[in-house]
Amino acid sequence: MSDFWKDEPPEDYNLVVPDGWFKLPLDPEGRDRSIIALAEQQFRGIDNAPHLKEQVMRELQKTAKDAYRAGGIELYFSTLTIGSLPLSSSLLVSFPTPGSMPSSASVRTVAEMLQRSNADITLVTLTAAGKAVREFRTEAASPGTQLGNELPTTTVKYYVPIPAAGEWLIMSFSTPLDPLAKQMVGLFDAVADTLHWS
Repeated sequence: MSDFWKDEPPEDYNLVVPDGWFKLPLDPEGRDRSIIALAEQQFRGIDNAPHLKEQVMRELQKTAKDAYRAGGIELYFSTLTIGSLPLSSSLLVSFPTPGSMPSSASVRTVAEMLQRSNADITLVTLTAAGKAVREFRTEAASPGTQLGNELPTTTVKYYVPIPAAGEWLIMSFSTPLDPLAKQMVGLFDAVADTLHWS
């Protein structure tokens, strides 16, 4: 990582995500248009499922609003498929809500804080962004909030200190594809490793 960031915080961050991941901005002004565009894309050529389309749009609206309230700035959804199997996954990029993370803490301090949760916590080094805390967990299914999904959900979170800012960036990856969880986690790790400051 460049020595430039020792004195001055970066202006922005950049990530490289796979083709087929739909970017949903979370600010209220652009959110609704993007949700409609995503629903139109996913239901193109399917005219006999208006209720399902409406339900998906409501779920997206709720997810986007909740993410925005929790400090989310961008939300990505995978629209990739293998044959007829959707490769369901998401990525939420967020800043922690005020007071939820110690501002001047080191990655080691944050890792120790997260050890209290029921998750696998490791310290990692991202190629261009430097040291980070990686949190891995598998959670029981929640059919009521995941459109009937009955498989466990795998989540991988990266807590990355923003250089010279005393703040953090969080990348939260998630997939309900339990049979493909190992491969999806490999993809998540690869995307996280593309994070760089600008």
